[in-house]
Amino acid sequence: MAANPNAAPILFDRALLRARQARAQRGEPATFLLDRVTEDMVERLQAVTRNFSDVADVWTPGAALQELLRGRFKSISHVGLGDSETLPLQPESLDLVVSALAFQFVNDLPGVLAQIRRALKPDGLLLAAMIGGDTLTELRQAFAQAEAECEGGVSPRVAPFADLRDVGALLQRAGFALPVADVDRTVVRYDNALVLMEDLRRMGATNVMIERRRTPTRPTTMLRMSQIYAKRFSDPDGRIRATFDVIWLSGWAPHESQQQPLRPGSAKASLEAAVRKAAPKST
Repeated sequence: MAANPNAAPILFDRALLRARQARAQRGEPATFLLDRVTEDMVERLQAVTRNFSDVADVWTPGAALQELLRGRFKSISHVGLGDSETLPLQPESLDLVVSALAFQFVNDLPGVLAQIRRALKPDGLLLAAMIGGDTLTELRQAFAQAEAECEGGVSPRVAPFADLRDVGALLQRAGFALPVADVDRTVVRYDNALVLMEDLRRMGATNVMIERRRTPTRPTTMLRMSQIYAKRFSDPDGRIRATFDVIWLSGWAPHESQQQPLRPGSAKASLEAAVRKAAPKST
């Protein structure tokens, strides 16, 4: 059978992602970034003057977000991470869908957003946060230079991340009304690159790309990467910087009560006339 030319490319091994997240939860998970995002999500929802009854949390790691939201909403269900990206959501069954730090590992993000859009009741809201932008750009650059020097080639080390403009366009493509996307940058400092990589393991966020390298990294390459990182991305006190960009996205299922854009040609005055009126008169 021929492959579907319109199918999204498979970039991530979601079974491996699930296993690594489970391993992180069994140990001592690093939750500082997730904690920040869940607290910000609660604050953003408090600013929304609308009552939500039926709520679903899609793929957020752990239970912290559900616990923070449980006191506010009548019911909140959790869609756990699985190998499939097909969501078990009924059409027009939810008032609110939330997701924290999960969408960056989705192979078909347009498809997932379209599924959520169908699952929302009219005037229902999607509020999600995902890793994107320049996240871990320092680690990406340090590994690329070290592998080129030590091994004569470069392998995929850090997943490709969506940028802010792409995410906003995907919300519109999925049919959301009033789409909004913004970015929150956090810079975390570490003693060295190896401590950063240990934190990524404790987040369950190490490399799960299908095309990832399958052999252990050479010690000489790892040492050189750490040296390059320290040389290029350290502060005067010797500690290194690691960038984490969190992209926030929100959109509403269309409803007649929402603000509507003007129809083309419906303006009562032209821009040209307004400019002429505002222009200073010569003397």
